[in-house]
Amino acid sequence: MNSVLASDHFPFLRKHLPNWAKRLILWLYWTWYDTRDALVALIGYLPSHTLRLASYRLLFGIKIGSHTSIHRGCRFYNPSGVTIGQHTVINRGVLLDGRRPLTIGDNVSISEEAMLLTLEHDPDSPTFEMRGEPVVIKDRVFLGTRVIVLPGITIGEGAVVAAGAVVSYDVEDYAIVGGVPARMIRYRNRGLNYQLNYRKLFG
Repeated sequence: MNSVLASDHFPFLRKHLPNWAKRLILWLYWTWYDTRDALVALIGYLPSHTLRLASYRLLFGIKIGSHTSIHRGCRFYNPSGVTIGQHTVINRGVLLDGRRPLTIGDNVSISEEAMLLTLEHDPDSPTFEMRGEPVVIKDRVFLGTRVIVLPGITIGEGAVVAAGAVVSYDVEDYAIVGGVPARMIRYRNRGLNYQLNYRKLFG
């Protein structure tokens, strides 16, 4: 049980409660946390795209714009921390981490098995503390297959991240980046005016 992270959520635990009460609250918190993550993962396999999105919105508080498509098998950490714009396509198996705010703009295309992370462990911390910052993906970004976006990153409008890249620095507007860590390749055409409407019946 990660008492360090739980202490971030419940700072009074360290000072004001007896040990048995701390353990009980931590157990209840992590039971709820794990159950919620398991349920949102199960919702990700519903065969109806419409039912899946309605469940995300109503049961888990995910903010999803109109005409956005989230395909089967996507996973969420702290789903209520995720905001997704309009006409965005999120393909199968994508991980969206809302433990810190994750904001995805309009007309964004995220390919299969990408990971957008907002929280990680500090390897230099004596107690392996968690650290994290918000992630922002601006309008008309394209993330290739198995891209990893690390905490605190902003990916600028119209940017492209090549398949398999690890993004550890902010990406400029309309930049095309790739590699590990992701580095500049060239700039994309700035005259973008497309609107994504890709949606599968069963997704």
